[in-house]
Amino acid sequence: MSRERLMAGPFALGSVCFVVGPFPGYAQLVGAQADAITFFVGSIFFTGGGAVQAAIAFPERRSFPHGPAAWHAAAIQLAGTLFFNVTTYQAVHTSLSNADYNRVVWRPDAFGSICFLVSGVIAYRASARRGRRPAHGPAGWWEPSINLLGCVFFGIAAVAGYVVPATGSPLDLAAANVNTALGAACFLTCAVATLRTGRTLKSPRLRRLGAVAVRDIVRSG
Repeated sequence: MSRERLMAGPFALGSVCFVVGPFPGYAQLVGAQADAITFFVGSIFFTGGGAVQAAIAFPERRSFPHGPAAWHAAAIQLAGTLFFNVTTYQAVHTSLSNADYNRVVWRPDAFGSICFLVSGVIAYRASARRGRRPAHGPAGWWEPSINLLGCVFFGIAAVAGYVVPATGSPLDLAAANVNTALGAACFLTCAVATLRTGRTLKSPRLRRLGAVAVRDIVRSG
């Protein structure tokens, strides 16, 4: 198995957990404790994938032009997953003592969401573009955009979820859950594509090859 697929596998499994976990029907079906554990397990998978991504990027962290951006994006994203580890563990603990947990479910951690968003912006800015739009060409050219969109969804979920304890608004609760699921779906899309092709622009080595292909396409166009 390639390093890229080894990275994508945990990201895919973690994303599935975060797609399924926010739905109230799932929480009602399996119970609050199992729902909380679903998020916690998902966060552990995210950390596993993030650790592999960081390990791939670290040796080329000084390899310009793509190495530094890939390393910074990976390291910041890994930090975000660690924040999620903490908050999802707290959610497991809360589910054991708070009977209202099945209503609140889990809210994306603000610090973790910020880390994800910063990481997504770094990766997107480092990707090949034609003007402001991604440059079509090599396999996975669309991944930085979809990944950044997922980070934005997680950020919206964090903002919406923050006000739930204070207001108890069903609208805010629904926004938190829906955006969590949408963000995870974006991450899942990228992970599945990498599992299928074995290629991803998260890898500095493959990003160099992709940049060469894009440059050839732009020149020929």
